[in-house]
Amino acid sequence: MSAEKKKRIAVIAGDGIGPEVVHEAVLLLERLRETHGVELELTHFDWGAEKFLTEGVTLPDGALTMLAENFDAIFAGAFGDPRVESNKHAEDILLGMRRGLDLYINLRPIRLLAERLTPLKNLKSTEIDFVVFRENTEGAYCGAGGFLKKGTDDEIATQEELNTRRGVERIIVAAFDYAQKHGRRKVTMADKSNVQRFGGDLWQRVFREVAARYTDVEANHQYVDAMAMFMVLNPAQYDVIVTNNLFGDILTDLGAALQGGLGLAASGNIHPGRVSLFEPVHGSAPPLAGKNIANPIGAILTAGMMLEYLGFDDAARAVERAVRVSIEANDTTRDTGGTLSTVEAGAAIRKRLIK
Repeated sequence: MSAEKKKRIAVIAGDGIGPEVVHEAVLLLERLRETHGVELELTHFDWGAEKFLTEGVTLPDGALTMLAENFDAIFAGAFGDPRVESNKHAEDILLGMRRGLDLYINLRPIRLLAERLTPLKNLKSTEIDFVVFRENTEGAYCGAGGFLKKGTDDEIATQEELNTRRGVERIIVAAFDYAQKHGRRKVTMADKSNVQRFGGDLWQRVFREVAARYTDVEANHQYVDAMAMFMVLNPAQYDVIVTNNLFGDILTDLGAALQGGLGLAASGNIHPGRVSLFEPVHGSAPPLAGKNIANPIGAILTAGMMLEYLGFDDAARAVERAVRVSIEANDTTRDTGGTLSTVEAGAAIRKRLIK
């Protein structure tokens, strides 16, 4: 996308710490209007647990059409509230947008912003710098399955995994396109095709076929259990990882730990050229809500990802620089070794945005 005109952003703060971290990210976006001329029109929506509990509404009728037609991006906080035991509202809103808007790319950058943050010993920041392309609409999270004889001693539960040729190919193509565009030298595909023979066979065949179109990008394969080990032993080997929905969910949380924790993790749910959803991945963290201690960096870096998607490349780079300098100065919340509150940490980053 280009940044030729004012972009319209739907903001959904959500539950728990969502409103707190989203508030800091919104203030950062407003600051970027002054420093980098970023023109955004923000529209706030109150979708979340409170609306569901009071009105019984999760994702309102017509919401997906409205988002697709009227907005360039969606910026969300987090969803989940212990008062909603079924988590129905979170599933309806978040998965509803992912599936309903066909946001087939879950993009997770794994980048070490300061060497002191990783639990691994003696690693330089440059040795943890890769991205994960997780298929976001199919796989084990497609919702297919059911129960037989539920509640009895003979109960059977089935959970089916769905892999389509179209779905597998487009996520692999997206990974290779990204590598080529960003000067990444290698794409590694993770699966468990030695056991999951049918879905794995499809992934293997499509990966080989797509890789043959990108002769300037190295292609290799690892079983997902081996990859989990190698991500700890030698994360520097990775540039771009592509995998299915379930494995991507697990590997990206491991990656977040390598970079310093979920409080730093950003993500995008993307369909290139369409309205896409950007959200930090730390969840709603109910025990931290309302205490002004949540780390806003994940939300702020997510805002940076959104800016890059919308074509504001200079502003996106400025956001990451400001975050890096704040971390180096230890102007962070307690989870990353600092002493600041959520509000103070957000302010520390904003003051480091320069024209």
